[in-house]
Amino acid sequence: MESVKNSSFYQDAIQEINYSFGDFYLFDTYVIGEVNKDVVFTWEDHAKILVEELSELYDQNGQGLVYITNRINPYSVVPSDWLKFYKNRYLLKGYGIVSYNQKGMLNSLLEKLFMRNKLQSFSSLSEAISWAKSLSNKKDNAA
Repeated sequence: MESVKNSSFYQDAIQEINYSFGDFYLFDTYVIGEVNKDVVFTWEDHAKILVEELSELYDQNGQGLVYITNRINPYSVVPSDWLKFYKNRYLLKGYGIVSYNQKGMLNSLLEKLFMRNKLQSFSSLSEAISWAKSLSNKKDNAA
């Protein structure tokens, strides 16, 4: 488990945003999030704030972005809040989950129920970044 900040990928980040609930690293076509330990990540308390800021910074509703969550800390997600994400017309080209244990992989299966076919699970950050870069080169529609 390696934080983006302590990896070779950090040098390519164009911006870092730090919230009380986690750190987010912005790259040209993807964002890597690292949510803090024991956070219960919800739409109202976390995702809405993040999405609104990213929409302004990237000047879009996310349709060209890939979001990668680097789960270096144990935290919870309210999977049904993905419905609020879509209800507010936010889109993603892809959503990657980097999990470092079996429990994390099982949690990603639950989230996949709400993210349809845009979610991919990975066991390393480098795999997820390679996937995000390959998606950025495709000209398909957003989630």
